[in-house]
Amino acid sequence: MFVIIGYIVALGSIFGGFIIHGGNMAVILQALPTELMVIGGGAFGAFVVNNQPKVLKATFRALPKLLKGSKYTKARYMELMALLYDILQKARKEGLMAIEKDVDAPHESPLFQKYATVGNDHHVVEFITDYLRMMVSGNLNAHEIETLMDSEIETHHHEAHAPAAALQRVAGGLPAFGIVAAVLGVVNTMGSVGQPPAVLGAMIGSALVGTFLGILLAYAIVEPLAGLLEQRNDESTKELQCIKTTLLASMQGYAPQVAVEFGRKVLYSTERPTFSELEGHVKGKKA
Repeated sequence: MFVIIGYIVALGSIFGGFIIHGGNMAVILQALPTELMVIGGGAFGAFVVNNQPKVLKATFRALPKLLKGSKYTKARYMELMALLYDILQKARKEGLMAIEKDVDAPHESPLFQKYATVGNDHHVVEFITDYLRMMVSGNLNAHEIETLMDSEIETHHHEAHAPAAALQRVAGGLPAFGIVAAVLGVVNTMGSVGQPPAVLGAMIGSALVGTFLGILLAYAIVEPLAGLLEQRNDESTKELQCIKTTLLASMQGYAPQVAVEFGRKVLYSTERPTFSELEGHVKGKKA
């Protein structure tokens, strides 16, 4: 919703100011189809050449999600930490082997299905169960698991960053494609120097529309999407860091209530629940 509102404000201000200043929108609208073909087609072709198929697919999958609000809310984090608390509490009371079935079949586990928001998130469930499985096996110590977690989180971050970086490269190239469109327009104008001044003026105006569109698309359309996508990626990384901190605290001997408090402190302040909020949520879920 905010993405659409932002675009309306940006484009409305730009074109509204142009009209108020006495600008003629007919000149822009007349040149728009061919200029967009040159700029948009050139940028899209370069985008395809510049990225591997997996990055292209990831980018196309990510773009529609940007039109929705972020899923990383305080409610989601409280549910995540309540899930971790229940798992660690069961392991503490009944032993690590008691959670083996939950780890091996999380979609059939009452613990994971109790928290549907995070329990149905494939990436979160896989991250939690992989390291719980290592904890159950007892073959790795806390330092070894922490190193492995850091490596996986770093890999996740780089992988998730690829679509944002791809969009940033497109945004960086769009002004240049705008110049290409403008140069082609000037070339076309120079071939018509015998035309009346009014005709030549219209042709030059159409050529300059290319430069304008290239800059507009870069900094008002594509670059903001890249920035928003990068912020969403940081949020997804933060969630994994919360899980990591909680599980490591448990491995170091802290009680489940203290371990989830470690994880809570990792979260961004804007989504971090208070100690009382988390405690009340955990107790409520237990009841």
